[in-house]
Amino acid sequence: MNYNTELKRLVLPEYGRNIHNMVDHCISIPDRNERQRCANTIINTMGNLFPHLRDISDFKHILWDHLAIMSDFKLDINYPYEVIQKENLYSKPPRIHYNNSRFFYRHYGKIIEQMIHKANDLEKGEEKDYLITLLANQMKKFYLLWNKESVEDNKIFLDLEELSEGQIKLKDGSVKLMESREILARNNTNNNSANNTNKKNHSRKNR
Repeated sequence: MNYNTELKRLVLPEYGRNIHNMVDHCISIPDRNERQRCANTIINTMGNLFPHLRDISDFKHILWDHLAIMSDFKLDINYPYEVIQKENLYSKPPRIHYNNSRFFYRHYGKIIEQMIHKANDLEKGEEKDYLITLLANQMKKFYLLWNKESVEDNKIFLDLEELSEGQIKLKDGSVKLMESREILARNNTNNNSANNTNKKNHSRKNR
C-alpha cells in the first residue's frame, strides 16, 4: 500500500492526484494529435471541478496556465492561449516605492502641507487670502481631532508660518477661525452618527 506521503508531490493540490496522473499520461502520449485531444479532455475535466468559477473572466485561460504548470511545462501541444512561462512563474512583482517624505506635523497630514506650498505660489490677493483662511480653519479642525481639547488660534498661525517656511504670517485676530467648541461639537455629532450607524448595521447582521 502506498501512502500519499510516499507519492509524488502535487504541484496544484486543489486538482487532486487523478488530474495530475492524467497530465503525466498526456505527456507520455507520442502522437501529437492524440496528445492534443487528451489535453482538451483534461481541461474540460478541470473546469467541471469548479463550475462556480466559469463566469470568471479568463477562466479557460487560467485552466491552460494550470495545465502547463502541472506538466512542468513539458506538455508539447498547441495551447489556445499564451500560457505563463516557467521563468515568470516565481518572479517577484516590482517593488512599490512608498512616499517616505518627512512630515512636520503628522496630525495635519501631507495634503495640508502641499496646499500650503500651493498658497505660497499664489500672488497676493483675495484668492490667496481665502485659501489661507480655509487652510487655517482645516488645520484647526485636524488639530482638535488629534488633541480633542482646545487650541489657541495663535498656535495654528505659528504652525502655518512654519509650514509655509515663513511666507504666510498671520497675527492673532487678523483672521477669524471657527471656535474650538463649535468644531468639537461637530466632531462629537459626527462620531455619534457613525456609532449609531455601526450599531444599526451590526444589529441587522445579527438578525
